[in-house]
Amino acid sequence: MAYPTRQTGLEIHQRRQGTCTVVEVAGELDMNAVPRLRAELDVALKARRPPRMVLDLSATAFCDSLGLGLLVSTLNRVRETGGALALVVAPGMISRLLTITNLDRHFATFDTADDAVRGLEAA
Repeated sequence: MAYPTRQTGLEIHQRRQGTCTVVEVAGELDMNAVPRLRAELDVALKARRPPRMVLDLSATAFCDSLGLGLLVSTLNRVRETGGALALVVAPGMISRLLTITNLDRHFATFDTADDAVRGLEAA
């Protein structure tokens, strides 16, 4: 399937913190940005086994159904390899989206990346 190639305005930064890979996502997670984020997450998931990943969405202003699907598929992929995934969410759209879809029951969520790393390392 071909995806639009227009500029997404999504910024993605990856870094190591302790035993975790922290992926910071800023901008809008929509149909145009999902392929790019998926590619970045693929790299992060292959880098360490089992993966311990923190997906920092605190600067993500919008997420559509494809973005939400990517979050769920990433959670499933991480769990299949015996890893752990935590989300960093700020009050706002992403937090409300997780709540109304009941996905807040499936994702470990934290207020900061530091808290998420500590949570994953303690588990």
